[in-house]
Amino acid sequence: MVSTDTVDVLIAGAGPVGLTAAVELRRRGIGCRVVDRLPERLPYAKAVGIQPRTLEIWDRMGLVRAALEAAVPMLGQLTYVNGAERPRIELALPPEVPYGFAALPQYETERILDEFLARFGSRIERGTELVGFAQDADGVTSRLVTASGAQEEVRSRYLVGCDGAHSAVRKGLGLGFEGGAFPEEYMLGDVELDWDMPHGYGVRAMHLGADGAVDDVLVCIPLPGHGRYRISSMVPPELRTAARPESGDGVAHGLDGGAGPSLSHLQDVLDRLAPRPATASVLRWSSVFRISHRIVDRYADGRVFVAGDAAHIHPPTGAQGMNTGIQDAYNLAWKLALAIQGGARPELLASYDTERRLVGVEVVGRTVRHAAEGVQADPDDPGTVMLREAQLLIGYRGSPLVGPPEEGGDGDGPRAGDRAPDCGGLTGHIAAHPLRLYDLLRDRGHVLLLYAGGDGEPGGTGADDFPALAATARDVSLGRVATCVVLPDAAPAGADDTMTLPVYRDRRGEFARQYAARGRTAFLVRPDGYLSARLQPPTAGELASRLALVFQV
Repeated sequence: MVSTDTVDVLIAGAGPVGLTAAVELRRRGIGCRVVDRLPERLPYAKAVGIQPRTLEIWDRMGLVRAALEAAVPMLGQLTYVNGAERPRIELALPPEVPYGFAALPQYETERILDEFLARFGSRIERGTELVGFAQDADGVTSRLVTASGAQEEVRSRYLVGCDGAHSAVRKGLGLGFEGGAFPEEYMLGDVELDWDMPHGYGVRAMHLGADGAVDDVLVCIPLPGHGRYRISSMVPPELRTAARPESGDGVAHGLDGGAGPSLSHLQDVLDRLAPRPATASVLRWSSVFRISHRIVDRYADGRVFVAGDAAHIHPPTGAQGMNTGIQDAYNLAWKLALAIQGGARPELLASYDTERRLVGVEVVGRTVRHAAEGVQADPDDPGTVMLREAQLLIGYRGSPLVGPPEEGGDGDGPRAGDRAPDCGGLTGHIAAHPLRLYDLLRDRGHVLLLYAGGDGEPGGTGADDFPALAATARDVSLGRVATCVVLPDAAPAGADDTMTLPVYRDRRGEFARQYAARGRTAFLVRPDGYLSARLQPPTAGELASRLALVFQV
């Protein structure tokens, strides 16, 4: 056994979830190693849907441009039942949401994250498998087997399992993974289609039998490339894998290692169900897959954590899986970084399970319902459904890291625990062009936004105490909170001339409208883009108490 130097964090699994955790840790100066048992990236378009919330996270991380240039827009879905067209679903979001829905093959997502990680001098250790670990009060000792067959021992402060549905980390912790499996099997194919369907729209065509149940289905998702789609459908009898043994942990999920469908199998489905004549060609890859719905009983045990498919698996309805895992990783990474750097409350890392497991439970339950009944059966209004599918309604009200959700003002606008919305029209002293609020949050940790109310607004006007509030934030957080001041456009000329803090004018009134800011208000934004606090009017004592929920005072 060969010992190596201690690393801050060892990450098992180099899919989108593990790479997100690694990038965020390295961005924050934390040392980590990423190991993956696969010798190379798989060229499969598995998870392809990119949600608007994921793009917001990538914006904050500084890599969204590469994703936008590689992806294609998802504009909506065309639905057909027994050949008859049903109402079109438009993936429309409110104008203040900065990004729409997109499609990107998983291997492209991994490439973008991998290349971004390389900027920080880190690389994936391919062909290296985690085969065991043990933790104690001070860290985790992991056993690895490298591509050459050599055994290696790694000592880390924390271990993060992003190693998929058959996670060695989850099994090593002995976590429960309760749920069930769908009896149906499906097949996937990455092909080019010659047809005249509208660009940017997914297609779902179903056939209902005499009993009203779906007995045949075709789903086509557009991918980057001329006429390229990932198509899925029920598997034909000759490709069924039910008789094959499951993996050692009894979890039937994901791509099967057996024979995949041929081009003729996929063409048969198109001939039966495609709403217009379609010819498939250029089969890049294909597979049979199965679906389970499971979730762990806890996301962490001591210094070991699980994220993504290692923690929750569910139907692919609404492209929730990978996106939920990416948010798991981002939520965990900033907390790990703060804990390793020092100054964090001991309870900070425990909040990962508190916040993310509730999200996982909701996503698993919702996707199972939608798989059985369709998204259209959701009882909420279409606008709410769309925001939820975009993962823009995820929040952490009630989390131990945020203040009471009812705090501050008259109840309008985002509260503590809610996602911090974007807005435009912010102008500074030097830049001639207006900025988005997300421009101010990018590549930062916690950010304190101080809004100075306009004349006649409740809560008072002026910003005389803003330097003192900024000093409180700086002192409590050991310098880890950045501060920006937002002035209403109606603020008197010269109101910002003596301000020593960065000042931006809300020229279009978008900040005041999106945040329902009607007087002197402080908004504390977490590194993952959620509000830790909304204080109206703010005081140094109240701000310090909110910061003390995260930082060790």
